[in-house]
Amino acid sequence: MQHRRPRLSKKAKVLAAASVALTALAGVTVAQAGETSRKCGAFDTVTLGKYYVNNNLWGQDKATGSQCVWDNSQSGSTISWGTSFGWANNSKGTDADVKSYASTVLGWHWGWKVDKATTGLPIRVGDRKPVKTAWDFTLSSNPGTLDVAYDLWLHAKNTADWADQPTDEIMIWLNQQGGAGPLGTKYGSVSLDGAMWDIYQGNIGWNVYSFVRQASTTKATLNIDDFTQALVRRKLLSNDKYLSGIESGTEVFKGSGRLDTKAYSVDIG
Repeated sequence: MQHRRPRLSKKAKVLAAASVALTALAGVTVAQAGETSRKCGAFDTVTLGKYYVNNNLWGQDKATGSQCVWDNSQSGSTISWGTSFGWANNSKGTDADVKSYASTVLGWHWGWKVDKATTGLPIRVGDRKPVKTAWDFTLSSNPGTLDVAYDLWLHAKNTADWADQPTDEIMIWLNQQGGAGPLGTKYGSVSLDGAMWDIYQGNIGWNVYSFVRQASTTKATLNIDDFTQALVRRKLLSNDKYLSGIESGTEVFKGSGRLDTKAYSVDIG
């Protein structure tokens, strides 16, 4: 089941087909030092306390290749994990199609895998609870076309389950490579948490807002409340909405590489 959707690349032709020979595909299935549990099947998961790592291969039907995820460690609310991938377009795929989104999940992701009481979600946007998150990661060199981003899910009620479509989705792009770009059109720019961000607005049956960091980074400390309130101030989001799920990972359009998260945490309240 596809739980995510395609996003358009700003430079759909940025990588010529010949430049994306998947020389690392064989390595995708080889364990690396420090890995605890490696999963390579579609939607395989690894639970890490209140989080789980999801090998989300929702766009694999438009690609040739594979992807794996693994966990390294957990200490309290801080986890370490990684993913390796190698994707090339098949006859159905283009550079504008996201092939996979290996990611950690906290809370709702088209249902609940970890007990709600453990996750601390959902929370009402207007209650202004701080949602502090830190992420320190590395990307392999020349990984292709991708972004590294948070993905936040919001609902109109605090009882959302697997069948409840979100009303709003907020992405926070920390890093973009190979011409990857967000859904929709540019709305404006804003300074938040020590960086400048471009805001994009789109709709795919629910509202999609993307904050794209103007200078890509591999390390960030954010308060999610700052981003939701930036939308509230612009009358794009209601304080009555509930933040139900927080994901973090890499959307891969095309290419071979790996993402290693050295430390990631989300602390609510």
